[in-house]
Amino acid sequence: MPGEKTFHMTPDEFRRHGHAVVDWIADYYARIETFPVLSRAEPGRIRASLPAAPPGKGESFPTILADIERLIVPGITHWQSPNFYAFFPSNASGPAILGDLLSSGLGVQGMLWATSPACTELETHVLDWLVHMLALPQKFLSTSSGGGVIQDTASSASLCALLAARERATNFASNLRGCDGKLVAYTSSQAHSSIEKAVQIAGVGRDNLRLIEVDQNFAMRPEALTRQIEQDHRANLVPCFVCATVGTTSSNGIDPVPQIGRICREHKLWLHVDAAMSGTAALCPEFRNIHAGLDFADSYCFNPHKWMFTNFDCDCFYVADRKALIQTLSVLPEYLRNKATETGAVIDYRDWQIPLGRRFRSLKLWFVIRHYGVEGLQHHIRGHVELAQKFAEWVNKDERFELAAPAPLNLVCFRHKAGDEINQSLMDRLNRSGDLYLTHTRLNDRLTLRLCVGQTNTTARHIEKAWKRIQEEAAKFKMSA
Repeated sequence: MPGEKTFHMTPDEFRRHGHAVVDWIADYYARIETFPVLSRAEPGRIRASLPAAPPGKGESFPTILADIERLIVPGITHWQSPNFYAFFPSNASGPAILGDLLSSGLGVQGMLWATSPACTELETHVLDWLVHMLALPQKFLSTSSGGGVIQDTASSASLCALLAARERATNFASNLRGCDGKLVAYTSSQAHSSIEKAVQIAGVGRDNLRLIEVDQNFAMRPEALTRQIEQDHRANLVPCFVCATVGTTSSNGIDPVPQIGRICREHKLWLHVDAAMSGTAALCPEFRNIHAGLDFADSYCFNPHKWMFTNFDCDCFYVADRKALIQTLSVLPEYLRNKATETGAVIDYRDWQIPLGRRFRSLKLWFVIRHYGVEGLQHHIRGHVELAQKFAEWVNKDERFELAAPAPLNLVCFRHKAGDEINQSLMDRLNRSGDLYLTHTRLNDRLTLRLCVGQTNTTARHIEKAWKRIQEEAAKFKMSA
């Protein structure tokens, strides 16, 4: 009835409040360096500040937005701060944020081509663009036997690759009857923990995951892989999957993919290459050596949401044989049947992933590529690598510190020579100061600090400040000693 209260936000209200939100985000980025990078909130503080019960009546939008500043920001670790050097980056940019806003506004659920043809076809096209931009093997193009799909994270990509490997090794019998405990998977001792989780989910089992030893550069030893595969064959087990890493989380170690690939081909194993963070570097021709051996790969992934200015989540996953992946993951109930699918002329990405539903993620990636262009993306990747190399030089020249691993790209692993206790204290002091945020790992069983340069707005000024603060805190140890 006319005049009846709908409780909805009208288009005019949405326009007004939307402007306010965009203004808030723009102001946030302008003042982001005023916040301590690592949140100082104590456990439970945020929940304690929230009402115990939901509101009975709707509240005004200005009141809701004001609570972002009052209640939420104190509990935020500022991942987009140019002084964030922890973990690997999860960087964002203006065009990506706006593309994501449009995706939310369109509200597309792109499980089938028919549920929004543009969602599917833009994704296919942008993923093909990236094959050329990164100089990946042509077999990963949608016009060949393979193709690409956007997953949420590299963890999901690795799981999908493992499932396809499992089915190929069992001629799709494990999809019907389950695993028999004989399948074996391999990765290095430095690989991401998602591989361990994947073998649990896929029914391969943690006992059947072989963690292959690494060399002095924390890269998988091919000869150790060969020995383990042969040993498992002798035990009447069925080797089926190898994950090689291009840029390990702990140290940015780069596995020797050409040698690993030849081993996989000889033994008929599925080779997945995880380049979650470092793969973006291949936008620059001078760094494409990291992808040597990809011609052997059955699947590959990298994360634009780490180092390509595309906000979380966005992982690009490629397969050389899409039929193997689709046959592994496809389930077609009656309610999803449609004429377009039955023609076989379209891609239904629901068959390329674990969930049924999917968001219009390619919009933000499309916006980023079009806004920056290849030239702009290369400019920033080169800049980040240059800054990391400069930081590594400073570490090498300071007699109190040492590099703990090679720094081929934008991650520097370093430590104070005085030992684990000093390094832990140094990191804790720096993080408590709010001036920067570092995380750690253990390399050769020694606590090691990690500084990763990859945030969208990090410049020489920020790296210089970080090194100055590290030196200042290190000097205090000498004084107290």
